[in-house]
Parts: sequence; structure tokens; C-alpha cells
Amino acid sequence: MKDKSNQSGDSGIEPVTKVDACGLFCPEPVMLLHNKIRDLSGGQKLRIIATDPSTTRDIPKFCLYLGHELLEQQRRDGKYIYLIRKKSADGG
Repeated sequence: MKDKSNQSGDSGIEPVTKVDACGLFCPEPVMLLHNKIRDLSGGQKLRIIATDPSTTRDIPKFCLYLGHELLEQQRRDGKYIYLIRKKSADGG
């Protein structure tokens, strides 16, 4: 399983955890996302890049059901890119 996670800056302003789920197929991108987002504190951001088109359905639903905020969703060069903010500990 590919996992090229690391901590790096998003425009040099706020740290973002990056997760590479390219080449993985359903349900692996969401499972990887779920495992990585657990390690974050409330309010921290995670960017996941995937190649599986089913993520356009699965990742927004994952965020909706678990209360995380989907800040950005785009398709670029055959990849699906999502920016997610983990819900705060108080659920808001």
C-alpha cells in the first residue's frame, strides 16, 4: 500500500498533513484517510490525493458522516484532491 504521508506547509501558513492514495482503489483511500485523520488534533487539516474516481462520492460522505469539514475538492491531471479539516474535539 502506498503511503507517502508527511507534514508540510500549505502556502507556508498552516501545517497540512499530506496523504498520497494514488493507485489505491475503494475502500483503501477512505481507510487510509480514516487512519491518518485519527492522528490529527481537532481543527488540523489533511490533504489527500487519489486516482480512484469513487473518492468523489466516498470522501464527501466520510466527512459528512463523521463531522469533518471538506474545505476543497478538485480534479487535476487525472487526480482527485481533497482538503479536509478535522472536526474539533467538541464536535464543532
